[in-house]
Amino acid sequence: MANHKSSLKRIRQEEKRRLHNRYYSKTMRNAVRKLRATTQKEEAVTLYPKVAKMLDKLAKTSIIHKNKASNLKSKLALYINKLG
Repeated sequence: MANHKSSLKRIRQEEKRRLHNRYYSKTMRNAVRKLRATTQKEEAVTLYPKVAKMLDKLAKTSIIHKNKASNLKSKLALYINKLG
C-alpha cells in the first residue's frame, strides 16, 4: 500500500479516470455496433455524423488513438455506401 499522500491521491485519480474512460469507450463501441446493425441507409446516414463526432472527441481526449478513430470512420462510411 502507498505511504505518501500524493500517491494515495494519484490512485484515487487514476481510478476515477479509468472508470470515465471505460464508460465512454463502451458507449462508443455500442454506437458503432448500432450503426453496423442498421440495414436502412437513411437511418445509417442520420446516425453516422453522431458516431463520427463521438469518435473525434474520444480521439481528441486520447481515450482512443486518432488512427483508430479514422479507421472506424472510414469503415463505417464504406458500410453506409454499400447499403442499398
